[in-house]
Amino acid sequence: MYWLFRFFSWWPLAGLQWLGGLLGWLVWAISPRYRRHFRANVAQAGLPFADARPAVAEAGRFVAELPKLWLRPSGQSCLRDVRLEGQLHAEAAFAKGKGVIFFSAHGGCFEIEPQALAELYGPITAIYRPARQSWLARLQVISRDRPGLHVVPAGLGGIRLLLKALKARQAIAMLCDQVPPEGQGMWAPVFGKPAYTMTLAARLALQSGAAMLPVTCERLKNGRGYVLRIWPALTDLEATEKSDMLHAVTVINQAIEAIVRSQPHQYLWGYARYKMPRKDSV
Repeated sequence: MYWLFRFFSWWPLAGLQWLGGLLGWLVWAISPRYRRHFRANVAQAGLPFADARPAVAEAGRFVAELPKLWLRPSGQSCLRDVRLEGQLHAEAAFAKGKGVIFFSAHGGCFEIEPQALAELYGPITAIYRPARQSWLARLQVISRDRPGLHVVPAGLGGIRLLLKALKARQAIAMLCDQVPPEGQGMWAPVFGKPAYTMTLAARLALQSGAAMLPVTCERLKNGRGYVLRIWPALTDLEATEKSDMLHAVTVINQAIEAIVRSQPHQYLWGYARYKMPRKDSV
């Protein structure tokens, strides 16, 4: 399987995205469950299906471009394919002399976000959940652990490293719209419906005083690269009491909602956001 990844990594980005578009519609055609989750999540967000319809192909494009992103030569900058917006928000956050939490959702090309941010503001520590397949788990580490970017697996050890980085006034990166294992989250509204939501980002921010900055990365058409956009810091979170975890988590969820509304054509709507959490250990 690794050599298949290597083969596709040599393809031009435009070719991969064309192939990915076909893959996205193929999955749509053969999976009723996927279509059901997709349509239900779009409806829950209060958006017309027409706004989200392009995301069917974009989901496939995300998968197809992974080989090129993961197997990029270590000395090659990813910023040559990325247009930057909102850097003033990051500079203002770092100027406060505390850590910074860049967070995002499963939309656009979120895989390139920590790589680009590491080149701009590294060192950056990013947390991830290892794949169950051993070959893919190894590839995740090899591809994501780049100069200025340190990836840590989800777990107590990884959380300690995140907090250590924030206390050292560095930045961390994480996704905040996935369902965490049981015991690692709380029920909070997402588009008006309770969803089991991670508390990790809120706990780290409240404990360290770090600024939380939303980040999006939009995929441009025809292999023309990406637009990485850094949003203003969550000021509502800065005024939140450490004990008011529900409010903090809700503020983050509202930021995720804003991210999704900003790019409904590239969000992974097929994810079962309102599912029950699985039993797992940290």
